[in-house]
Amino acid sequence: MTILKNRLFWPAVILVALLVVNMFTSNQFITVRDGHLFGTLPDILRGSAPLLLVALGMTLVIATGGIDLSVGSVMAISGAVACLLISDLGNQNSVGSVLLIIGVAIVVSLVLGLWNGALVAAVGIQPIIATLILMVAGRGVAQLITDGQIINVQSSPYATIATGFFLAMPVAFLIAVGAVVLTVLLTRRTALGLLLESVGGSPTASRLAGIRSRRITVMTYVVSGGLAGLAGLIYSANIKSADSISAGNLIELDAILAVVIGGTALIGGRFSIAGTVIGALLIQTLGVTVVAVGVPSKATLLFKAVIVVALCLSQSATFRQKVFGRIKPRPATAVRAEVPA
Repeated sequence: MTILKNRLFWPAVILVALLVVNMFTSNQFITVRDGHLFGTLPDILRGSAPLLLVALGMTLVIATGGIDLSVGSVMAISGAVACLLISDLGNQNSVGSVLLIIGVAIVVSLVLGLWNGALVAAVGIQPIIATLILMVAGRGVAQLITDGQIINVQSSPYATIATGFFLAMPVAFLIAVGAVVLTVLLTRRTALGLLLESVGGSPTASRLAGIRSRRITVMTYVVSGGLAGLAGLIYSANIKSADSISAGNLIELDAILAVVIGGTALIGGRFSIAGTVIGALLIQTLGVTVVAVGVPSKATLLFKAVIVVALCLSQSATFRQKVFGRIKPRPATAVRAEVPA
């Protein structure tokens, strides 16, 4: 069947299977309390928001043939800037002041993304090296901002972006959904998606075709930085503090994994926003399920690795052909050579 050959079929099946497991292992899978959704499923949606935002930006970067290893550090810097400024407020519950500070933190994240893009597109440094610089230095910058301390804040408007509800849904998840919808509209309803794929497929050919590949490359890193900064705000708002050490730690690896699970090619070119969403939700659900089924903490990472390997093998056409023999090679098309008279 055609649907079985779709790269998103097996990730979607495993995601649904994990959700079914949680239905039977959790005390409250989903319930309504005071007009809001509570339970395991809403917790999964809320918890997946930072990863979903970071993976979304990573998808665009990888589509151009790049990589962004600095997203975790950008999250730490964004949260540190926001919490530092909020802690200096006389009234931390001032909505206008908090919104202004959130805007400042996002602008800082956009500038960090611009730095990555300039190193890659203008200077010509390889993406993995350019973003590794900010990955290492950015964590130090975040610690300098917080003076190596954990800055606690007590701001209800700031906490709302992580723990609040709107129309019974978690605000954090709605923010992520808004970012996904906007990205889909820009990449699939305009020529931007085609330009991203052309730059990722062949930067030289796209430049010769008149496409400003450098500008597009810089743009993707700026967007990735902005989305990572927004994820950092949600993370810090959730714990009501800026932790420059643990904020966004190794989230870049989960983001890359979510992108790959979703069918985006690491070599650039083809990308799938829907696949990234499924991949991010799957990773978050897997983490919750491991705890729900009682897997020992020492074996958690190993358990997750086994599931991921099984998923990747199920997506491999070569593996399915060798093991199950489901895929038959296409017959070679005979080419008739025409001899000029």
